[in-house]
Amino acid sequence: QVQLVESGGGLVQAGGSLRLSCAASGRTFDIYAMGWFRQGPGKERDFVAAINWSGEDTVYADFVKGRFVISVDRAKSTVYLQMNTLKPEDTAVYYCAAGPALVNYASLFNYWGQGTQVTVSS
Repeated sequence: QVQLVESGGGLVQAGGSLRLSCAASGRTFDIYAMGWFRQGPGKERDFVAAINWSGEDTVYADFVKGRFVISVDRAKSTVYLQMNTLKPEDTAVYYCAAGPALVNYASLFNYWGQGTQVTVSS
């Protein structure tokens, strides 16, 4: 089993920045990729970004390209999501996920964190 714990969410004004963290523990050697997804009020869970454990390859959703950056610190078994130029429509619960492939859909991620709330005020 892999345990994932997110942190770093909060309330920020539009145009501001936040950095989310996701610490992995347990059978981390089972992980090939880590991803971030988000779910806004009344919306489906959407892919945001993913990275392989080596940090060499990344995938981003079009709506965050140029604003969000995903990175990994293998020594700390932690993945980060640096979110810049935040917009009110970025308001959502952000979930960290881990799985065996670098993909942009939730069904292939085996492990999920509990989520962290990000609220962007206008």
